[in-house]
Amino acid sequence: MTVSAPPRPAASPKPAWLKVKFPDDEAYFSVSALLEKRGLHTICRSARCPNIGECFSQKTATFLILGNTCTRTCAFCAVAKGRPEALSPDEPGRVAEAASLLGLKYAVLTSVTRDDLADGGAGHFAATVDALQKRIPGIRIETLVPDFNGEAKALDIVLAAGPDVLNHNIETVEKLYPAIRRPAAGYRRSLEVLRRAGERGFTTKSGLMVGLGETETELQETFCDLRKVGVDLLTIGQYLQPTKAHAPVARFYTPEEFAGLKSKAQALGFAGVESGPLVRSSYHAQNLHASFARGPEDISCAH
Repeated sequence: MTVSAPPRPAASPKPAWLKVKFPDDEAYFSVSALLEKRGLHTICRSARCPNIGECFSQKTATFLILGNTCTRTCAFCAVAKGRPEALSPDEPGRVAEAASLLGLKYAVLTSVTRDDLADGGAGHFAATVDALQKRIPGIRIETLVPDFNGEAKALDIVLAAGPDVLNHNIETVEKLYPAIRRPAAGYRRSLEVLRRAGERGFTTKSGLMVGLGETETELQETFCDLRKVGVDLLTIGQYLQPTKAHAPVARFYTPEEFAGLKSKAQALGFAGVESGPLVRSSYHAQNLHASFARGPEDISCAH
């Protein structure tokens, strides 16, 4: 299934700071072989993450559960789209085994969106969290979840499993939701996911891409919207067009601009911010969580 890209001007060639070297060290290939042997997917590979070499070489990966085929057709995402396969009941155990063999003390779980499932895959998330906790006592777990179509009961199933961080990406500014093939109401729905998790006492995290055509004012408004629902941690990275069938890059931000965005986000009260051209949702997730310290009160943000 192809995705029609919204009409936008083509960007200039990829700048030097976005170019990464293909991995050639032993650790990268051993991690790749370990995951392949157990039939596991990673967002690193499925979403064509530019950091796959760095992360695999450090013997870490972000597990992609619920299969490798998404039921949605977002115009920015490289993950395969179409009719998903049946759930694999032993996947949680295989994830836990791989995490144990990798020596992970902090695991990140994400998934394709499964609108075909009654609970959106929430029960499978919970089972995977449980399997990890039983296999690796003391492990920290970050769940990067879809919006579950706004179903509070589905989110509650994940939260009941006790992840350490509830991550849900806002992705981009509200104005661009139709352009990336997401319903306009989805922006507010995503904020509600984060608000609900935060009100339950969970550390919350979100991320967004820049370079899709947003303005500085719109970014500031998005940061404020996230702070208003109590989001603690934020990631900001450059959008990269996976294929010609996906949304084009409107422009590339410089490393200096990313540093400026980080300062603006910190000034609004986010407890931790990762901002850079190659930053992705789970990039340096363990370090970001380790440096997190929620203040005694949320800082107000008005616009």
